[in-house]
Amino acid sequence: MSRRLLYLLPLLTLALMAGFFAWSLLIGRDPAAIGSVVVGRPAPPLNIPALQEGQAPLTDALFKSGKPVLVNFFASWCAPCLAEHPLFMRLKEREGAIVIGIAWKNKRDEALAWLKRLGNPFQTAGLDLEGKAGLDWGLSGVPETYAVDGNGIVRLHFRGPLIERDLTDSVIPFLKGNTP
Repeated sequence: MSRRLLYLLPLLTLALMAGFFAWSLLIGRDPAAIGSVVVGRPAPPLNIPALQEGQAPLTDALFKSGKPVLVNFFASWCAPCLAEHPLFMRLKEREGAIVIGIAWKNKRDEALAWLKRLGNPFQTAGLDLEGKAGLDWGLSGVPETYAVDGNGIVRLHFRGPLIERDLTDSVIPFLKGNTP
């Protein structure tokens, strides 16, 4: 009898694991609901080279202008970045938003070609080739956008591409001074 139980043990283990994974998928947790440790804190230090050669490097002085700033981590190889790009163009043109772009783990020439082809919504853009700045900001992937108030405090974080509802419910009110 004990030999039979020994043969059933792997099958029971597999059934328990399958049940756990099924439960995890079906409970409705939203991975985008994971918060960000930088929200409510000063923006992480920034010191990365400019995307455009010959321009000044990006530093955290960009957050001390007294105006709200959006920081967008993007990449030319990122399909969701392509989807949100028109929204950033509109924010720049219609709202006069200050948007700082950071090309994350992207080759300089590819990121520049992408911006040239689609339009450049960024007041300034930097290059985070090794992903170190992304680590400081708590980046989990691209695209991700952070809203930094005029005092340099991160107020909002958007994991994944911005959508129209994000603009109307959060981003535009933030830019107009209605911080959460």
